[in-house]
Amino acid sequence: MEGFWYELKHVCKQSGARYGILHTPHGDVETPMFMPVGTLATVKGISPEQLKEMHSQVILANTYHLWLRPGEDVVKMAGGLHKFMNYDGPILTDSGGFQVFSLGKTRKIEEEGVTFKSIVDGKKLFLSPEKSIQIQNDLGADIIMSFDECAPYPSTHEYMKKSVERTLRWAKRGQDAHKRKDQALFGIVQGGEFEDLRELSAKELVKMDFPGYSIGGTSVGEPKDVMYKMIDDAVKWLPQDKPRYLMGVGNPIDLIEGAIRGIDMFDCVLPTRVARHGALMTHHGRMNINNEKYKYDFTPIDNKCHCYTCQNYTRAYLRHLHKCDELFGKSLLSIHNVAFLLQLSEDIRKAIQEDRLLDFKEEFLNSYGRDVYERAF
Repeated sequence: MEGFWYELKHVCKQSGARYGILHTPHGDVETPMFMPVGTLATVKGISPEQLKEMHSQVILANTYHLWLRPGEDVVKMAGGLHKFMNYDGPILTDSGGFQVFSLGKTRKIEEEGVTFKSIVDGKKLFLSPEKSIQIQNDLGADIIMSFDECAPYPSTHEYMKKSVERTLRWAKRGQDAHKRKDQALFGIVQGGEFEDLRELSAKELVKMDFPGYSIGGTSVGEPKDVMYKMIDDAVKWLPQDKPRYLMGVGNPIDLIEGAIRGIDMFDCVLPTRVARHGALMTHHGRMNINNEKYKYDFTPIDNKCHCYTCQNYTRAYLRHLHKCDELFGKSLLSIHNVAFLLQLSEDIRKAIQEDRLLDFKEEFLNSYGRDVYERAF
């Protein structure tokens, strides 16, 4: 793998969390980090220039959706994702597996791959490990994912064992199909809530010597304590000198808990998705901008936040925009939520370097609200 490696710089003496540098062909980034999701080669409501101003590092794009529209051939002809979307920082693409398996009864899983209907026009489509890797090679992201099955929660041990074994075979097939040396292909640890299957999945993937490892199958409806155990059951079998990526997790508290458990990378559509409905992340917990009490409130969303929205606009104005369904309002709320998680990631990194992440967690919870600790955002 050319131009990609993980450098462990410091381990928090208080928590065991890691601070590191991830070197990629499009720049070095600090971990732990939150990665904004740009499903269709755009983070909804936020420009690449604004993302840079917010100190965003890696951003995501979605293999499945870009395959359907505009097609990986278009992106390849444009010079790859970086040129297509005008973002010169590192980019990660997922495999399309989560989107395919979320289709439920409309898809059919076989050893060769998955058959399903297009969400765009209803046409029959087939996605295999080889096809997923080919699409991602053409898209040209710095980090790409193995094609895996994200099994539902709960699943039986029997079903999950077969799923894990098939996902491992798919990982090897994807690794064999991977042609670009300037892209890092990550393996994905599955196994649901079963400790023995998480161990099996992690150990077999480590034998394949991927440059990084993702933890999948979390944040799919399981309780928080189950999710944290899933992370623990996977991380303890992963090497210290490779990055660890927890997929689809973006709740503020989960970023802290994940970092304590040794996670380096997080992503989620949560900040922009809830922003479009008026839900905001703040240091004092969740805020609903629709609330009547903000009609005459001429203060910023969060007086601890340094984002463009908080520095320039009031709660009253943002409430007005949202109540009127103005696009500018959705953009401003999305900027704040993404910036909040990016700023939280910076605070986590600083706390790790100062050997005080557990203290930081307590301070954050005291402000954020302990009553929301066990609840999802």
